[in-house]
Amino acid sequence: MKRWMLTTCFALLTTTAVADEALDTALATLQHHWATATYHTAKNEQEAAFKALVEEAHQTSQQYAGASEAMIWEAIVLSGYAKSMGPLHPVNALKAAEQARDLLLASLQTHPQALNGSAYTTLGSLYFRVPGWPIGFGDKKKAREYLEKALQINPTGIDSNYFYADFLRAQGDYAQAVNYYQKALQAPARPGREDADAGRKVEIEEGLRLAQSKLK
Repeated sequence: MKRWMLTTCFALLTTTAVADEALDTALATLQHHWATATYHTAKNEQEAAFKALVEEAHQTSQQYAGASEAMIWEAIVLSGYAKSMGPLHPVNALKAAEQARDLLLASLQTHPQALNGSAYTTLGSLYFRVPGWPIGFGDKKKAREYLEKALQINPTGIDSNYFYADFLRAQGDYAQAVNYYQKALQAPARPGREDADAGRKVEIEEGLRLAQSKLK
């Protein structure tokens, strides 16, 4: 009986490890495709790139149903899709943003600290950038709460500091924005995310330049 129990436990652990590795591989592929669509695709081609990426992300989250990490990345892709549509397709852009929001809120129910609090970072960005009532669900107060929660979970992260800095700059708090942009530039490198880090640093440096120009 003991041998059977040990064999069963070992089999379950092995199956879980293989599933986790498969999810990690799928997410790594998705992350690289997102970086390509975001930083290495012409603006007039981004909508089409993200539309294809939305399908890939949805398939991943369906394959690994219930995995917060997959839901977060589907939401990140949907957010990029909404941004790529811009003002030309406001109804579709808002729909994509709402789908992203709902996925992120669902992910918080199962694993709120998944991916170093990325759900909070992305929610904060959505509530900051989406128009407020009566058009959309945007809410600056909620945006601040989510972004500050993300910083509590990941105080040295490149994204948590960058998105909070962008939020502060938009609110006219340029001195604090400079502080958080600088923290973002000093963030530890993310192994396997070199393409995303390189693109993000360009955005950080641009935001830092704009914030500093307001302090002169």
